[in-house]
Amino acid sequence: MWNDLDTGAYSGMIAETVMIPGKDGKSRRAYYSRPLGKESCPGIVLIPHMPGWDEWCRETARRFTEHGYAVMCPDIYQDFGTGTPPEVSARMREAGGVSDASVMADTANCLGFLKNQATSNGKAGVIGMCSGGRHTFLAACTVEGIDAAVDCWGGGVVESPDRLTPARPVAPIDYADKLSCPLLGIFGNDDRSPTREDVDVLEERLKELGKDYEFHRYDGAGHGIWYYDKPMYRQEAAMDSFNKVLDFFDRHLKE
Repeated sequence: MWNDLDTGAYSGMIAETVMIPGKDGKSRRAYYSRPLGKESCPGIVLIPHMPGWDEWCRETARRFTEHGYAVMCPDIYQDFGTGTPPEVSARMREAGGVSDASVMADTANCLGFLKNQATSNGKAGVIGMCSGGRHTFLAACTVEGIDAAVDCWGGGVVESPDRLTPARPVAPIDYADKLSCPLLGIFGNDDRSPTREDVDVLEERLKELGKDYEFHRYDGAGHGIWYYDKPMYRQEAAMDSFNKVLDFFDRHLKE
C-alpha cells in the first residue's frame, strides 16, 4: 500500500532510456526503471496515454518501481519523430493515429524483455491510462504472456463501427472472449470516454463470458483521476484507486 514502507530498509532504483528490439527489426525506445537490492521482482509494462511518452508516465513508472516492480514504458509514438510530448502526439494525430498493431508489438516486446531479465520472477502485468487503458484491454486479449492487466479509464474499448479507423480497425470489446488474465478497471462515473454506459456494456460482456475481472467506479470523478497536474485530478479517488491497483498487482504478480 501507499507509504507502507520500512524506514530501515534499503531503497534504490535505476531509471533510464534503453533501446530494445522492435517491429521489423527496428530498435525501440523505452523508459526502464527497476529496483536495486532485490534478487527477483515482477514486471509491469506501462503503455503511455494520449499525451504521449511524457514526464507523468516516467514518474508513474518510478512510483511502481518504488513498490518493487521493474517497469518498462515504451515510446509508442517513436515513428512520429522526436520533440516535446505535445509536439509528437500532435503529429501522431495528424497522421491518423498510432496503429493498434504497432502498440501491441511494442507491448509484447517490452513484456518479453522484462520476463527475460535475470531478476525477473517470471511474471509481468500491463497497465495503461486513457488511450493506454484501451491498449491495455486489447493487449490482455491479444498478447500472450500477460499475467494481470489494469485498464484505467480506457475510452474506446466499446466503440461503434462508424468510429473505427485504419489504425483502430476493431473495437477491443470484440476480443473480450480472448481475455486471458485477471483484469482490473478504474473508472470515473462522470467520464465522457468511457461513459458510464460504456463501462456497463463492457462489464455485462465480461460477466457473460465468465471472465476474471473487478471494476471500481468513482462518483464525482471523470477522466484522468490520477493526473495531479490537471483540474480533473481527484485526490481521494486517486489514492484509493492507486492502492487498489497495487493490491491487485501484488496478488497476481508477487504471490
